Amino acid sequence: MAEKLSLKKGEKILFAIFGAFIVFAVIGYAILESIRLSSDKPMFTIRTHFDLSEKGKQGSQLFREKGRCTACHRAMQSGTNMGLSLDGIGSKYSRAWISDFLHDPEKTYRETYDRPTFDHGIGKEAGYVANMPDRDLDLIAVFLSELKSDVGSSSAPRPPEGRSPFIDKMIGTFAPESWKEEFQDVRTKDSHELIGEPDSEQQEQAEGGEKVR
Repeated sequence: MAEKLSLKKGEKILFAIFGAFIVFAVIGYAILESIRLSSDKPMFTIRTHFDLSEKGKQGSQLFREKGRCTACHRAMQSGTNMGLSLDGIGSKYSRAWISDFLHDPEKTYRETYDRPTFDHGIGKEAGYVANMPDRDLDLIAVFLSELKSDVGSSSAPRPPEGRSPFIDKMIGTFAPESWKEEFQDVRTKDSHELIGEPDSEQQEQAEGGEKVR
């Protein structure tokens, strides 16, 4: 019978450190959860908002039920984090872009980012979405376009108003000179120049209830 090997001193120390880390992590999680459950205030500031129209409400129901989108995405602080959080997406993309993506995800995503989608193409996990009826997809696009970000939030296309001396100093110190020619400060752009954000004509069409594709 083979002799049982004992752990070396260094291995015992590593296991002890790892075990202590697990214990502290569990204790920290328990404390955090107890604080969250006993507090009547949110632990983190919510920087997104929504005001759904009647079509947006219909799209929300399709999003959660027929589309089964919450299996991967969060929206209105509900769903899972397996995929991208969609709260605030209406401030990043126009209704037209969202609608185009839902109808033809690979083409729309490649035109914008020059790479394939992660799971929305044909044969991928969420490939079935593009085969839903056009009206359903248009209503879901309305819903998603009404999920807005507060200015300065991580999902907003614009940073907070005003300048940050710290950020300006960091950019001036570390950013290559070539960046100044290649990139433009988003704070100097008009709103319709930001990626996917609707211009005034698109906005008028959307507000008038016309299908924007």
